[in-house]
Amino acid sequence: MAILTHDAIVERIEKGIITIDPFDPKRVGPASVDCTLGSTFRVFKNLHQTVELASDVFDAEPFSEEVIVEDAITLQSGQAILGVTKEKITLPSNLCGWIQGRSRFARLGLMVHISSSFMQPGVSNHQVLELFNAGPMAIAIHPGIAICQIIFEETLGNSAYTGMFQGQEKP
Repeated sequence: MAILTHDAIVERIEKGIITIDPFDPKRVGPASVDCTLGSTFRVFKNLHQTVELASDVFDAEPFSEEVIVEDAITLQSGQAILGVTKEKITLPSNLCGWIQGRSRFARLGLMVHISSSFMQPGVSNHQVLELFNAGPMAIAIHPGIAICQIIFEETLGNSAYTGMFQGQEKP
């Protein structure tokens, strides 16, 4: 298994092996691609009740509301919301990906994933971001900002994700 560097990423995108839509070649770094924040969010309702996780299937809709933002959304200290990348990423069966934050925002306490940073081989969707403010002050986040980076890695063998989030476009 190997992490793809700049030239390997660009080559695979040019050949259509990796699809990023929309794609901006200036967002390809030494070993990752920066992705931007979309404008659709899922904000959790401030409920003082217990959410039962008795099954591996969980639907966030009853506990949250969809919000579409044009300018900015404010993330309070200790607050978690779901966002989504503007880019739709499609991977072949022999590549997986990792969503990572950007250090400039992490220094303020912004996390872009709480625990699910892995992108399965064969995935084709907008990546959902588990945005969490671990910092001491509120953060205003603007759609379109380069919020995260995706690291691509070759797999040993081929596989394809066919789970419930395949084709996801909203958080």
